[in-house]
Amino acid sequence: MSAGDPRRLILVLGDQLSPALSSLAGAVPGRDVVLLAEVAEEASYVRHHKQKLVLVFSAMRHFADELRALGHAVDHVPLDAPGNTGSLRGEAARALARHGLAALIVTEPGEYRLAAEMTGWPAALGVPVEIRPDTRFLCSRSEFARWARGRRTLTMEYFYRDMRRRTGLLMEGDAPAGGRWNFDAENRAPLPAGAGLPARRRFEPDAVTAEVMALVEARFGDHFGTLEGFGWPVSRAEAEAARDHFLAECLPGFGRFQDAMARGQPFLHHALVAAALNLGLLDPMDLCRRAEGAFRAGTAPLAAVEGFIRQILGWREYVRGIYWHTMPGYADRNALAADRPLPDFYWTGETDMACIAEVVRQTRDLAYAHHIQRLMVTGNFALLAGIAPAEVNEWYMIVYADAYEWLELPNTHGMALYADGGLLGTKPYAASGNYIDRMSDYCGDCAYDVRERLGPGACPFNYLYWDFLMRNDGRLKGNRRLAMPYATLSRFPPERRDAIARSARAFRERIGIERDRQESHHA
Repeated sequence: MSAGDPRRLILVLGDQLSPALSSLAGAVPGRDVVLLAEVAEEASYVRHHKQKLVLVFSAMRHFADELRALGHAVDHVPLDAPGNTGSLRGEAARALARHGLAALIVTEPGEYRLAAEMTGWPAALGVPVEIRPDTRFLCSRSEFARWARGRRTLTMEYFYRDMRRRTGLLMEGDAPAGGRWNFDAENRAPLPAGAGLPARRRFEPDAVTAEVMALVEARFGDHFGTLEGFGWPVSRAEAEAARDHFLAECLPGFGRFQDAMARGQPFLHHALVAAALNLGLLDPMDLCRRAEGAFRAGTAPLAAVEGFIRQILGWREYVRGIYWHTMPGYADRNALAADRPLPDFYWTGETDMACIAEVVRQTRDLAYAHHIQRLMVTGNFALLAGIAPAEVNEWYMIVYADAYEWLELPNTHGMALYADGGLLGTKPYAASGNYIDRMSDYCGDCAYDVRERLGPGACPFNYLYWDFLMRNDGRLKGNRRLAMPYATLSRFPPERRDAIARSARAFRERIGIERDRQESHHA
């Protein structure tokens, strides 16, 4: 940058809290100004969980201090600052005028709605706006587009293998470590009764976080969730401490039990780093390298390390690629024509289904549930019951501390709901109560009997599963991965199919989501 170049405003978004951010590259301390703005528009475009709001705003304040320590001129606008316009564009305009700046630099936002808005910023702000690629990800949007071009199917497993080859992670020359790409089959054990679990590292709110907690309670007190027990890392030092704790204490047991669920045990061996990673407080390649180092050092088994790396290098990068490759139309897909309203118990946790009650209450208290709780409990129920994808997507965006649309939408819309018609998943992740019983201890004292198939005392997942297959036989019967359940269904006599449909309809009526319609139940 030469002496004659204009001074620039560098806007850093709330989920871009990394000193290696592309927009900060070449920033001149004392000349350029870094803006971090807490704005009501971003806090309320969905009614985010109160812990999510505290996490983001507190992390922004800690990052502002981190940048100042690095010599940057930082303009931090708190949510309750006098004159706060409530929008990013409004705060950018005020900062440009306040500092007499002539250009704006920003790293591309993670969500389509904001990226679309920014296309109009040069005209609205009257200054050049440079939008730089987000280099924190391991596969750029253009690289994913090149990978996807000409492919009949966009299967994650093949993307993951390509990423392994590109990065060299868990590779032995041209071959995967251990002779296999994927050790998922070894990572599906339920938690044994009485199994010891590692104590988890949580972080006591400091003065900055306590101030933000009071602000969020005052401004967003009617949002979902509670702030009691808030313990998320809000600074880089805390995020790195959480990372190191996971790698040392939890990673060895992570793989085998990553699909397990247990009452009163929300964290098990899970990493709890997604919220910090998605904010920019941790680096994905560094995480993967450190996990690989644990395997090379013999402190964590290959199956656990591969499973963890696959979640970051494979799934996380893949869903981001799918998001940008398919938006904006992706969010409007509804391949199964699901249109029922979201049941109230997704907000209250007040249901006799023990699994749903456990996961919703945990989500309310912690803004967290692990991937199997999200996919095979709340997601599975929404799939089986035919809940409208838009309502389910909004719920997941609201309730989780790590939720951003680029990550949440493909996971929910594609993986949990099959609303994209199989772009992500080769089959719907539909399951009866047997799966939940096998992988958890939720069913033991549930008001419903997981062994019963029909009637008011039966586990609703059981008859909803078969009703789901009957309702969608025209859409799903040709799916090869569903050949066995449809073969079983074909042997059900008409009176049993009618009984399934009646049980499902009666249940939907009891929870207030039934709609008058004519539905086909022919297998």
